[in-house]
Amino acid sequence: MKLDYKLFKGTSFQLKNVSDVDAAAAKIANMDMVKQIWPVRVFHVPKDEVVWKGTDGRTEFVQAALKKRQSNGTDSDTFSTHVMTQVDRLREKGITGKGTKIAIIDTGIDYLHPALGGGFGAGHLVSYGTDLVGDNYDGFNTPVPDDDPIDECEGHGSHVAGIIAAQTNPYGFTGAAPDVTLGAYRVFGCGGSAGNDVLIAAYNQAFEDGSDIITASIGGASGWTEDPWAVAVQRIVEQGVPCTVSAGNDGDQGLFYASTAANGKGVTAIASVDNTVAPQVLTNATYSTSNSSAESFGWTPGSPANWPNISLPLWNVNNDATDTANGCDAYPADTPDLSEYIVLIRRGSCTFVQKATNAAAAGAKYILFYNNVAGLISVSAVVDGIEGAGMVTAEQGGEWIADLKSGATVTVNIVDPKVAPIYIVSSPNVATGGFLSTYTSWGPTYEVDVKPQLAAPGGLILSTYPRALGAYAVLSGTSMACPLAAAITALVAEVRGTFDPVELENVLSATSNPNLFNDGASTYPYLAPVAQQGSGLLQAYDAAYTKTILSVSSISFNDTANLLQTTNFTIENTGDDEVTFDLANVVAASGYTLEAGTIFPSVFPNELTATGATLKFSEDKVTVPAGGSAVVSVTVTPPTLDASRLPVYSGYITLNSTSDSLSLPYLGVVGSMKNATVLSADETHLTTTADPNSAPIRGNTTFTIPSNNGTAPNGTAYPEVFLGLALGSPYVKLEVIPQGGYATNTSSLGNIFGFPQVYLPRGGSLPEFNGQLEDGSFVPEGTYKLKVSALHIFGDAAKESDYDTVETVSFGIKYI
Repeated sequence: MKLDYKLFKGTSFQLKNVSDVDAAAAKIANMDMVKQIWPVRVFHVPKDEVVWKGTDGRTEFVQAALKKRQSNGTDSDTFSTHVMTQVDRLREKGITGKGTKIAIIDTGIDYLHPALGGGFGAGHLVSYGTDLVGDNYDGFNTPVPDDDPIDECEGHGSHVAGIIAAQTNPYGFTGAAPDVTLGAYRVFGCGGSAGNDVLIAAYNQAFEDGSDIITASIGGASGWTEDPWAVAVQRIVEQGVPCTVSAGNDGDQGLFYASTAANGKGVTAIASVDNTVAPQVLTNATYSTSNSSAESFGWTPGSPANWPNISLPLWNVNNDATDTANGCDAYPADTPDLSEYIVLIRRGSCTFVQKATNAAAAGAKYILFYNNVAGLISVSAVVDGIEGAGMVTAEQGGEWIADLKSGATVTVNIVDPKVAPIYIVSSPNVATGGFLSTYTSWGPTYEVDVKPQLAAPGGLILSTYPRALGAYAVLSGTSMACPLAAAITALVAEVRGTFDPVELENVLSATSNPNLFNDGASTYPYLAPVAQQGSGLLQAYDAAYTKTILSVSSISFNDTANLLQTTNFTIENTGDDEVTFDLANVVAASGYTLEAGTIFPSVFPNELTATGATLKFSEDKVTVPAGGSAVVSVTVTPPTLDASRLPVYSGYITLNSTSDSLSLPYLGVVGSMKNATVLSADETHLTTTADPNSAPIRGNTTFTIPSNNGTAPNGTAYPEVFLGLALGSPYVKLEVIPQGGYATNTSSLGNIFGFPQVYLPRGGSLPEFNGQLEDGSFVPEGTYKLKVSALHIFGDAAKESDYDTVETVSFGIKYI
């Protein structure tokens, strides 16, 4: 690809028909005209949770079945995520994003979807954009671009687009900013991944096409602001275009797992909050009792799903709705032939499969489980003899059991789920609604920049989906939070009359609502760390109309070895009256980065403590004149915590007045990032490409490989290093050390080709050694060790003492 843009000049290339690819790449890297060469890094389509999606190819039927259900008799916006973020209040004032161009970098958009405009080009909702890759692109082959960015095979981009700007539809919702204009920049083919060369090109193309806001729900582990894709996005933000990027779905990895390009300076990283309701799409059916007319009920088909149109009576083993082990035991000898019934079984105690096995032994073909908790799930009960399984609510099951116990016959009429009407219901999400999603990735960056910035609803989100894949879906991920943040940015920009990324991020941050920590099961009496939630849940109306603008969106005090002990921020009052603010420090939970006694980060849920920093302000009460500003100085005293575990402390500076309630997030690290071990001596070892488990090689091994990287016979094994980084490293060397034989020099011959590498994330990697050095030459036959040197965070690359170093066992190289 040729990347010839105002803000980025470069070329990505793949060498073909070259006998020595690595040597040729090395020569290119050493050309005077080449400023920097980077390996193309590949990013997968985000792995968001698919909670539900419609049935393939039935869009028109779904719409026809649901039209009578969509109206609630009012034009008010009652969509739960809009209510959570005050979008509903802006919509009441007619704020819809009209005139704003939002570019979506993703899998494309199914613009033929009736809720996504029904067309592409001028006058349509999706009015501009392009396909940079083509259907067959997988991240590793050559892109074949075209002008049509339609999404027919993935779905991710269409779901994102609906969150921003879905039009009226049978499900009764619209996007947060339905009058914006969308740009679709397709960077994924049908399955596979996208290279950062494609992503950088898409961002720059969207910028040059005049986008006002650019959003991408894509990313991968990094932690470094200098990642090339992050820097490319940073340049666009510096030109005045807000860029929102999802924070990532790796919350299980704990602290310091910021994703790129969300970790870029000025880039707005978006964390995910769970929806306060759980949208559920139910299949409609009817039932009747011996003394009543037909009534409707909703259910979820499961697996197996071979439900033809049937009408059968219900049967339950004991008609006891309190039986927690209902159906777990073999059925009584006097059980009738259950092939003439639908068997109703309570969920609980044993597995669905065990319950289905017992029912099948008595002849059952069809099973309806009734839940023992709120809501419904899609059950799996794949057992020989069972043709159809499904679930109804606890309430519906209890009602039927009461009917059966009274002696009534309950006949259930099920239409084949492939064609049955479906409808949506929403039940309260009492467990995690409004709290941070457990999957949302934690910051900060390795240089202790605050990440994420903002949070928006991303868990359990109903939106559009490609027509061929079901038309509508409920997904969960930071991918869903990010477009809502982009839409809110557009709404706030419309009110404030500016797209200035700094002002918009600052007002959005200052007016957000931080929430308590929730681990997915319990809520704790302290605020979630800033490294998890940023400023907290977005409040669009407050951000749009606040008259107070803070000069920063957050404060980092760095680590205690580089402590920014005193800093300041400015309060600007754009209103007509002077305002007096009371300043205070509200502590959030501090989280230990490293597992006790190890060099490795803890996994979620991290060990947290309510102990936090002490802040001292230049004055605790600040009066800001109308149209004026005031500077506040803040001095931090970090908490006394175990510095060897790199605890991250955080909190919020609150600014309360009679007219405004604002907060400014801050964080810092107790301990020295530079002193932390980044390379694991226990995990870093020599292995071989022939071992799928990458086990350590203990004794002397000789590798017989082609000379000058020639064609390798099948089964050729190369030496490789399992490089185990406990934390990210800004600079990693992998040098070849001769051990005698043909090579008599015992000092380093230089790095293997492809090294040194810069700004690596934590985790394992497997660089392979084919005998080639970084200058393109090949080592002679002989005995060698490989020496891994990983620079500490904040380390000086010129100082050996700032590296962690591991040498492998000796091995031999012979050529054929």
